[in-house]
Amino acid sequence: MNIMDFNVKKLAADAGTFLSRAVQFTEEKLGQAEKTELDAHLENLLSKAECTKIWTEKIMKQTEVLLQPNPNARIEEFVYEKLDRKAPSRINNPELLGQYMIDAGTEFGPGTAYGNALIKCGETQKRIGTADRELIQTSALNFLTPLRNFIEGDYKTISKERKLLQNKRLDLDAAKTRLKKAKAAETRASQLNSARLEGDNIMVNFSYMLNFLHVKWLKIWAEEVTKSEQELRITQSEFDRQAEITRLLLEGISSTHAHHLRCLNDFVEAQMTYYAQCYQYMLDLQKQLGRCFPSNYHCNNNQTSVAPMPSASSNVIGSSALTSTSGLVIASPSNLVDLKECSGSRKARVLYDYDAANSSELSLLADEVITVFSVVGMDSDWLMGERGNQKGRVPITYLELLN
Repeated sequence: MNIMDFNVKKLAADAGTFLSRAVQFTEEKLGQAEKTELDAHLENLLSKAECTKIWTEKIMKQTEVLLQPNPNARIEEFVYEKLDRKAPSRINNPELLGQYMIDAGTEFGPGTAYGNALIKCGETQKRIGTADRELIQTSALNFLTPLRNFIEGDYKTISKERKLLQNKRLDLDAAKTRLKKAKAAETRASQLNSARLEGDNIMVNFSYMLNFLHVKWLKIWAEEVTKSEQELRITQSEFDRQAEITRLLLEGISSTHAHHLRCLNDFVEAQMTYYAQCYQYMLDLQKQLGRCFPSNYHCNNNQTSVAPMPSASSNVIGSSALTSTSGLVIASPSNLVDLKECSGSRKARVLYDYDAANSSELSLLADEVITVFSVVGMDSDWLMGERGNQKGRVPITYLELLN
């Protein structure tokens, strides 16, 4: 029974406190009650903390989108995280693309040029997928986790103490209001007590009785004033203590910024490592493909259409030239030897447009006639071309020798 009585009393006290705060808050909004303002330093700290929370949430969410663009995958990871279970490992997009390329290359035949290239590209894509997985793990551990800990840990504590500070301020202002009202009532009671009635005995007796009630009233309001003053001292002390606790927590935001700066540096280093790995993988792949194919397999980036195949009757350099699947003509070794052994210069008609890749090469226009000649030590797939004062290397597969 005693426990029940205690719970009822506590419930009544809490309800009274809540009602008092609600009344004070409403009167403040209506401009009917005074409000204790926080000092400027504390207000600045509160504003800084709120700003930090807002931008930390935005950066964290966008980083998650960057690392995992699939929203369904993000939701699944969130659910597993809340259930405190490890999310199942799934193949990422580069790894999936790499596997498709390897399977296609295997079916086309590793001995074919296209199949071999697909297998090499697929292996590189899988390496990039592994690097991508490492980037996600490193970034989640060193960058996202600290940001999430701040939002779900430190800032929640700050919000809790801030709410307590708000309640303590409402209690303080309510105590001030009650003291003000008690003093005003005490003053009115004193004024009534000072007014004496004069007249016959009946009126004197009535005045005596009224004064007696006034004295009792004065004592009641005097006790109310004393009680209100004591309550004000208590609420002021609690408010000051809560303000100090909140201030100490908020001053830790600067340390949070320093910690997040270190985490940001770790994130940048993780990205730098990832992109450096990807660059190296693609560089190695480019070298492998360059060794697998001659230079005349390489398409010119500025060409928008595939050049037509020359006719069988045309006198292409080496009449037994081999034709690639891209439409370019590849001269056979025997014809290259004949061409290299011929002395002097020859006229040649350009079969297709060609844009020079660097200053050592000569750009060509289809159907124009240029002078070509061989140079000792030059790659077998190239000749030196000359057009007026312009001179540079030209690919032999773009030329047709003229008699």
